[in-house]
Amino acid sequence: MAIAIILTFLLSCFAYFGTSQSTDRFIFNDFRKANLSLDGVSTLITPNGLLQLTDQTVNVTGHAFYPSPMFNNSLKRNNTSISSFSTSFVFGIIPSDQKKGGGHGFAFAISPSNQLSGGSSSHYLGLLNPSNDGKATNHLFAIEFDTVGAGGAFGDIDNNHVGVDVNSMISLESKTASYYGESGNTTTKINMENGGPIQVWIEYDGVNKFINVTLSPISVPRPSRPLISYKFDLSPLLVAEPMYVGFSAATSKLSSSHYILGWSFQVNGIAQELDRNRLPALPPVGESSSSFKRNLQLLVVIPVTAVMAAIAALLYQYRMQRKKQSECLEAWELDCPHRFRYKDLYIATKGFKPSEIIGVGGFGTVYKGVLPRTGEEIAVKRISHNSMQGVREFVAEIESLGRLRHKNLVHLLGWCKRKADLLLVYDFVPNGSLDAFLLNRRDDFVLSWERRFNIVKGIASALLYLHQDWEQVVVHRDIKASNVLLDVDMNGRLGDFGLARLYDHGDNPRTTHVVGTLGYIAPELVRIGKATASSDVFAYGTLLLVVACGKGPIDPVLGHLTLLDWVSECYRSDQIMDVVDPKLNSSYVIEELDLVLKLGLLCCHPKSDSRPSMRQVIRYLNGDDLLPNDDDASDAYLHLDSVKSIYRGMDPKNESTQLSQDSSYGRISTNSLEAGR
Repeated sequence: MAIAIILTFLLSCFAYFGTSQSTDRFIFNDFRKANLSLDGVSTLITPNGLLQLTDQTVNVTGHAFYPSPMFNNSLKRNNTSISSFSTSFVFGIIPSDQKKGGGHGFAFAISPSNQLSGGSSSHYLGLLNPSNDGKATNHLFAIEFDTVGAGGAFGDIDNNHVGVDVNSMISLESKTASYYGESGNTTTKINMENGGPIQVWIEYDGVNKFINVTLSPISVPRPSRPLISYKFDLSPLLVAEPMYVGFSAATSKLSSSHYILGWSFQVNGIAQELDRNRLPALPPVGESSSSFKRNLQLLVVIPVTAVMAAIAALLYQYRMQRKKQSECLEAWELDCPHRFRYKDLYIATKGFKPSEIIGVGGFGTVYKGVLPRTGEEIAVKRISHNSMQGVREFVAEIESLGRLRHKNLVHLLGWCKRKADLLLVYDFVPNGSLDAFLLNRRDDFVLSWERRFNIVKGIASALLYLHQDWEQVVVHRDIKASNVLLDVDMNGRLGDFGLARLYDHGDNPRTTHVVGTLGYIAPELVRIGKATASSDVFAYGTLLLVVACGKGPIDPVLGHLTLLDWVSECYRSDQIMDVVDPKLNSSYVIEELDLVLKLGLLCCHPKSDSRPSMRQVIRYLNGDDLLPNDDDASDAYLHLDSVKSIYRGMDPKNESTQLSQDSSYGRISTNSLEAGR
């Protein structure tokens, strides 16, 4: 038993202590390997992972903050307000005296510093002090969980309340700690000093300027109605300077042990749910902090000989594992915020185990992974190449693309370089690619027309964001059905930015080699070699035809070189509805299908300057504007010779043939991988 205990302890000591967190989110289901900024009496109780903010010492404070600022870089760069943030955590308070109660409480805080050394104990909860309380220059936001009422001095409503604080310990809004039942009309009081775990959800909606606070015992599902819903604009405070998130607690003549069991945080999104089964247990009520620690220390006292033997064995295993996961970094790589550690990706993919492969293409392999520190599911694209020429420039663009955020994009989370491998890390999208549902690879499930129409509208919205609404113009260059992934709700998300190019609004894109997939490549790319937003529109037009017809862009069974030829000939014969995917079995809105087919032909206009912009495409899809009539559109729908010419002499059976490699990426471009496929 003793050997097993020490082995567990030593494994914790030699385990990798870093956290592979994103720059705008993190999750800790316990704090055993958390790298937090601590001061005061805050300690990490390592064996079971409890974060202890204060012990039962009187007149002390304790702070624990995430070490990196969560609100600064992207906001200042874009000169915008924060949209939202969300956090969830589980806490427990054990008072020194169950009859008399303890004190004073703790707070979740957003502060310009992760070292609140000037915070006073008692009612100030370690956040402020008498000299700076109430000053606008504090730039402090806090949600307090106060267990000692201060009467008139601080305006506390009772000795068991939750309050919203901005730059002052006098709450803007406060409520007795409680939660709403299923009806949403009545509340049940929570005694925050009962020694049991309590879960909290705090959300700020930057669009509607609302702060919502919800809490309930961990045994109770999340209430549908927040305890506090308070209208207040936090954006001037959050963008004033780099801001840190964390916790602050304090005691006075009365004392309590304040614990945090788990913590999740997300900027501009919903914080990931904590895994309740992985949360550490609170110490028994009535057991003092000192005796609790002393008992833990006694558990790891074993004979010296056993310790030395265990250390020797673990050191050997550790060195062998490190050798497999080693990476040599260049100086410029250390400054890239979206860089993942190779070790984390190696562990996430189980050592790039073949059983984790979810897609294979001409330039590499896609693996499903689970980040070891957060439990977040990811897709890792492993690209092998023979030359590192151009990798630095490639990573510079990947760093920019990592800032893209749109609900219809597969988010590129980051990258990693190791020897001859370049790894791209994406969100994991569970339902795979659109072409798997359309092109006879998912016969067990027919994608309805309603879903197809929603998917093409979503991809149009994503392309409008890339072309016109982001800080630079992003040309995707490989829009196709296999790069459209379907999330859990079957919404379309455009992925695979391995070929994407960026340039400033108003600039001309530079000439490059032609890359892409046959059937989706615009004719002007072959002539001038410039990928533009208009060439993306051409590929989107082909995607519209693929979705409506249920066929690939090059389908020899039709007896035509391209799907575009077949649809245009049926249009000439006034039989355009003959191309509709028979699997739909007439279950569709004929006006919508007619719109999608004709819009697909219009987007495939052989002249790039005659194609609609994505903003205009969305207006057509939403019914805000009507398509050109048949006479005006005849050139777009019928004159397709220049499109046909680029495919002559090429193998129509190889849909994902790449015409040429892109020299600007040092011959590491990809064209046939999609994250999560």
